[in-house]
Formats: sequence, structure tokens, C-alpha cells
Amino acid sequence: MKVAFVGKGGAGKSAIAGTFARALARRGTAVLAVDSDPLPGLALSIGLESDEAPIPDDAVVERQQGEEGPRFRLRPGLEAAEAVERYAVTGPDGVRFLQFGKLRGHVVAVGPSQQAFRVIVRELAETDLHLVGDLPGGTRQPFLGWIGFAEMVVVVAEATPSSMLSARRLARLADADGGRQVVAVANKTADPGDANVLQRFSGLRVVGEVPRDPAVGAAERAGVSLLDLAPTSPAAEAVSSLVDSLTDAMTKETS
Repeated sequence: MKVAFVGKGGAGKSAIAGTFARALARRGTAVLAVDSDPLPGLALSIGLESDEAPIPDDAVVERQQGEEGPRFRLRPGLEAAEAVERYAVTGPDGVRFLQFGKLRGHVVAVGPSQQAFRVIVRELAETDLHLVGDLPGGTRQPFLGWIGFAEMVVVVAEATPSSMLSARRLARLADADGGRQVVAVANKTADPGDANVLQRFSGLRVVGEVPRDPAVGAAERAGVSLLDLAPTSPAAEAVSSLVDSLTDAMTKETS
């Protein structure tokens, strides 16, 4: 499974992505969580301390004049699997975590690290490793090269006008990008009809819903994983069920 979570800023995609990665790993699979959001979030949702260290600049080299292939590639002798072993950290339930680094100043400062991250994830897309990605918030940035690894895009949205409008735009962008399944998850639901409202407005099939749950906010305030603070909370159990829903959705798509 190679899945990317996208959504409007504040929709809750990082909390869902981190919980999802751990729930998937508990099924006995090797999971790499990849964080291309330049702002912190996924590490804490997995249960790791906020680590803002980027991939070293020397992990990637630029194509020289006269050479063919992608502009950037891993330095000679460094394979994607080895890069994961070197630069990813291991979190609870064995989830590996890889990021390109967090913004502290100008975006140029993390440019080489971003390129290394892109190359590693692009190569891992051809492997059997399970990838769970947390993409930047918004409607455009996620599709500027970050989403290429994903077989499925999960749009996380609330049943509010602004969030649903973002979901509809993300659905169109993902569809235009082509080659992958696009579904939605209704987050912070408070009404039995919220998922249906989101499905009608966005045009996306809603494959799951996560109820509004005070445990999520408590985990975020404490800077810990929802699964560590409240493993049997309604939101945690809903995300765990989402693993089965997405597995079924991907199986039907390929059958």
C-alpha cells in the first residue's frame, strides 16, 4: 500500500496519517511514513519527538551536463533502501519515519534535502514497502512532485464549506494528475449525515469517517500520539478501521 493523505490546513490529515501508519504496522507489515509537509506534525502523531533534522545535502547529486536521466539522483553507491536505513528513524510499532527537514528560515535552506527526499521516495515507489505520506496542506503544493509515490490519495476533509471546497479542488487536481485512486475521509464528524454531505459536495467516495473526539485535541496539546494517549478512543478505533477500508478499496481497484 502506498497512500498519501492530503487536505486543507487544519483538517487533521497529520493526526490521521500518523495513527494510520501505526495501525498498518500493527498488521505485521513494514511501514515507512514519509513527511513532505514543511511544518511539524507527523512525527508527533506517530509518537516520535519532533525531529527537524533534514536528509544530508550530500545524499543527492545533480545531473552533469551531457548526462541523461532525472536532474537529481542519489549519490553513487547509495540506494534508496540504504538511505532509509541511514536517515529514517524508528518509532513505535516499528514505523520508520523519513522527512526532508522542517522550515526554520528561507525555503532554499532545505532545497538539497528536499531533492534527496524526492529521489528516495520516487525509488521506493517501485518496491513492496508500504508508504504512508503526509503531504503539505492546501490545494496546489501537494501535487508539485510530492505525490508521485502514491497509488491512492486520501483527501481528509470536514463537513464545512471551506474544507469541502478544498476537497473538491484536491479531487480535481489528483484526477488531472492521473494514474491513482482518489477517495475521501470525513474527519471530525459530529452529525450522522456529515459523510454523505462531503461525498455529494466533493464528488469523492467517502471510505471512512473519524468522529469528533476530544482525545485528538488532548493528544495534540500534549504533543503525543493518539494511540499512546487514548488507544481505545473513538477516533483511534475509526482510523484503525480505515486500514481495512483502504485495503479493500485498493483490492477492488486492482481486481
